[in-house]
Amino acid sequence: MKVGIINVTGYAGAELARILSQHSEVEVSCVTGRSAAGQKLGEVFPHLSSLDLTIAPELDGSLDLVFSALPHKASAEAVIPALERGLKVVDISADFRLKRAAEYEEWYGVQHQHPAYLEEAVYGLTELHRAEVQAARLVANPGCFPTSAILALAPVVQHGIIEPDIVIDSKSGVSGAGRGLSLSTHFSEVNENVMAYSVDGHRHLPEITQELAALTQERLSVTFLTHLIPMTRGILSSCYARLRSGGDWDGPQGVGRIRELYQAYYAGHPFVKIAPKPPQTKETLGNNMCLLYPTVDLRTGRLIVISCLDNLVKGAAGQAVQNMNLMCGFPETAALEALAVYP
Repeated sequence: MKVGIINVTGYAGAELARILSQHSEVEVSCVTGRSAAGQKLGEVFPHLSSLDLTIAPELDGSLDLVFSALPHKASAEAVIPALERGLKVVDISADFRLKRAAEYEEWYGVQHQHPAYLEEAVYGLTELHRAEVQAARLVANPGCFPTSAILALAPVVQHGIIEPDIVIDSKSGVSGAGRGLSLSTHFSEVNENVMAYSVDGHRHLPEITQELAALTQERLSVTFLTHLIPMTRGILSSCYARLRSGGDWDGPQGVGRIRELYQAYYAGHPFVKIAPKPPQTKETLGNNMCLLYPTVDLRTGRLIVISCLDNLVKGAAGQAVQNMNLMCGFPETAALEALAVYP
């Protein structure tokens, strides 16, 4: 199957090319990147030189599926022509994740040019929407923070065992900000430093709320705070909610029941693992796994779920390939079975 990558010169686009180079059923036949158009891919990214591709200004040639790794707004403009040509699309941007155009415009500050596609697009968190992804022609790849948070909270929200007031504290490596230059991600600013950002509201909040709200009849109250930490890759989200009374969550047996709930919920999902101890970001470096550690603070009756993933793999390119595999009838794990890189 021939695929194209729009904007291969960003971190997510380059990671897509790396993962797809190992896919036995896929040929990356076209990559774009306007700032580097005309250059060999290996000149821009030496580790991708084996692909022997020239970066084009626009998609060309016969393709079956297109990935877009462009920023929001630009991505929708680029993938609509591909959809109109009958191609399948996995969009890594935020352009098709939210179902309401007004909400998208509120959080992203631009008018959505193609709102008719919002209803058709499938939110590509495969652990929640596998059947829909399999039948889709347009998949909205989830954001990195929402992937970690939604996977951490979906079992308890759907089973109604927590109060609706939820706190999500997330920390991300610098690559989550993209490859573009900015003062806030300059080495001297980030090194030996931790900072909270988007304190008044992160763009990924409505995405988290949308997906969790679909699992319950209750109105959720979600507090979501993000932090930038001095490492290249990784997200660690610590999620908190009070357990409902009467659920018999006291003592080690209660903690065990919570873990059994999570293990049953994600049984058969190859890229979510219930960790035996609190996971670390290095344990997911370079692979498509999300590690979850659910437990209970027995002093307060509060659920704690720690979630770890690689923001460029399960949080972006790896999940996009996972979606492609399901859309095209390949094994879900194809090209995604690499172990984490350690140390």
